[in-house]
Amino acid sequence: AALALARALKAESVFYGDYQRSPDGGLTLTPRLLDVKTGEGQALEAITGKPGQLVEAQADLIQAYVKALKVGLKADEVQRMVAAAKPTTNVTAFEAFAKGRRSALRNTQEGNEGAAELLARAVEVDPTFALAHYQLGMVHLTLGNRWKAAAQFRAATQVDPSLADPYKALGDLFMSSPRRLYDQAIEAYEKAVVLRPHYAEAQVGLGDARAAKGDNEGAIAHYQKALSLDPLNARVHFALGKIYYTEKGLYYEAVNSYKKAVDLDPYFLDARMGLGEIYEEKGLYKDAIAEYRKVIETDAKHAGARYNLALAYEKVDPKEAITQWERYIDLASQVATEKEWVDVARQHLKKLREKHPQ
Repeated sequence: AALALARALKAESVFYGDYQRSPDGGLTLTPRLLDVKTGEGQALEAITGKPGQLVEAQADLIQAYVKALKVGLKADEVQRMVAAAKPTTNVTAFEAFAKGRRSALRNTQEGNEGAAELLARAVEVDPTFALAHYQLGMVHLTLGNRWKAAAQFRAATQVDPSLADPYKALGDLFMSSPRRLYDQAIEAYEKAVVLRPHYAEAQVGLGDARAAKGDNEGAIAHYQKALSLDPLNARVHFALGKIYYTEKGLYYEAVNSYKKAVDLDPYFLDARMGLGEIYEEKGLYKDAIAEYRKVIETDAKHAGARYNLALAYEKVDPKEAITQWERYIDLASQVATEKEWVDVARQHLKKLREKHPQ
C-alpha cells in the first residue's frame, strides 16, 4: 500500500521503520528506506536513545536518512535539519506537542479543540518552543480565532526569529484581513523568503499580495518563481491562469494554466470553474458544460457551477437549461448570499418557459 501510494504521489523514496521501548524507558529506532523505483526496502543502522532522550533520537534519525540517501548536503545544511528536529529539549513539552499534532490531524472540531489544549500545555511547559507556538496558532486559525492565531505566530517569531513558517502564516492572515493589509502581508512573506529562499508557498503569497495591489507583472514573476521551486503546485498554475484571463486577456495561456492545475489536482474546483468560464466566453459551450458538470459531480451543492451550467445550456439546449435553472433555484434559494442571483435566475427561467412551453 505504501509503495502504491508513493508511486501515485510520484515520490522517489519512502521513510518508515520500527521502534521498541526498553524496560528502563529507553528507545530503539530501526529506520527503513523504500526505493519507489525498484520497490526494494532496506533497514538502516538502529538508533538507540536513553531514557528521556526521545528528541535527540529523532535528530539522529534525520542524519541517518540524509546519509542513506547520499543527498550531499553541506555541513551547515545538515546542522539546520538536525536543529529543526530538536525543537525543544523538554520531553514533556515534546510529548504534548506530538499528541496535539496527532489530535489536529483528525480534522474535526473535537480534534482541534483537543489539539489547542495540548499545544497550549506544550508552550506552557516550554515557552521557548517556537514550533509549538506556530502549530497552536494554526489550530486557533482553524477554529476561527484569528486574534489568538496571530498572537501565537508573533510569539513564535519572537522566540525563534529564524523560523520562516510563522512569518508566512502572518502574511496569510494579513491577506485575508477585511482591512486589506497587503503591504504588511508583503513584508511578512518577504521575511519568510529571506529565511527560506526555496519557500514556494511564500512566493505564492507574494504573488497573491502583488496581484491584490494591481501589480500583475510582479505577481506573475513571483508565481513563476514559485513554479521553479515547486512545479507540481496546482494553486500556482491556477493563480497564473486567473491573472492571464481576468487581467491580461491571454486566453490560451489561461487555458493552459488552468489545465495544468486540473491535471495536478482533478478536484481543484476553482480551476475547473475558471476553465469552464473561458470555454463559455469563447463559445465552446459543450466544453464549458463538461467542466461545470465535473464540478457538480464533486460538489452537488456548488451554486456557481449550477448557475453557469444553466447559462451554458441556454446556448445549446433551452429545455435542459430550464431544468438546470430550476435545480439552481431550489439549491440557492436557501443561501442568503445567492439572493440576487436567484432573482436573475428566475427571470431567465421565465423567459425560457415563455419561448419553450412544455
